[in-house]
Amino acid sequence: MKKIYAITLFSIMLLSCSLNMLLPGGNSTPVPTDTNTPTELPSLTPTVPTLTFTPTPPLVGVRTHTLTPTITPTSTQPTETSIFLVTPDTPTPGVEMKGFVSVNISSKEFFKGAECQPTSVKFVAQVADSAGTAFVVLFVRFKSKQTGTNSEWTSIGMSTIGAGTFTYELTPDEMIGVDSFENPWVQYQFVATNADANEIGRTGIFSERLSLLECVPTPSPSPSPEPTVLRP
Repeated sequence: MKKIYAITLFSIMLLSCSLNMLLPGGNSTPVPTDTNTPTELPSLTPTVPTLTFTPTPPLVGVRTHTLTPTITPTSTQPTETSIFLVTPDTPTPGVEMKGFVSVNISSKEFFKGAECQPTSVKFVAQVADSAGTAFVVLFVRFKSKQTGTNSEWTSIGMSTIGAGTFTYELTPDEMIGVDSFENPWVQYQFVATNADANEIGRTGIFSERLSLLECVPTPSPSPSPEPTVLRP
C-alpha cells in the first residue's frame, strides 16, 4: 500500500513540474529567438539589348550606265539663191512665232511707181515642221501712219523652194486699198497648214517694219539753151 502511495505521489510531482514548465514565467529555458534578418531577394531588372543597325555596304563592281543621246544627222537641202539682199526680221517679244523658225524681208521699204526702186519686196519664211507643212499663206494689209486706219487683209499663197522654206515677192498693186493710202505701213502675217488645210502654225502680226512709199522722181536738169549767134 505504501508502494502505491509513493508511485502516485511521484506521478503528481512529475505532472506538477511539467505544468510549471509550460506556464509563462516558469523555469523553462527560453527558446532562442531567431534574430537573422532575412536577406532581400535582388530585384530582377530586365536588360533590353540595344539594337545596332549596320548600313548596307555599297555594291562594288556595279557599273552605272549613262544614256548618251544619239544625234541623227540631218541633210540640209540646198536653197534657192535670191537676187535680193534678205534682211533678217527678228521678232520682238510681242510677236508670236508658232510653227515658224524665221521670217525675213528683202527691204524695209518699197515704192509705188516704176521710177523708184525697189518696186517689190520679197518675203522668206522658214517653218518648223518642214515635212508636215504643205502650204504657207502670206497676209498683208495697209496701216495709215497718220490715223492708224487699216485696210482689208490680202491673202497670198507662198511658193516652196524646199527644206521648209517658202517665198513670195510682193508688189503694191496686189494689195487691197493700195490707192487709198499714202506712204503707209505694210503689216504682214504668216499661216502654215498641212495637206488637209488644217492650221499648224501662225505668227503674230508684224507691224511698222515695212513701208510703202510714193515715188517722187527727182527732176533731171534741162540743158541750157545755146545762145543764138546773130550774123550780119
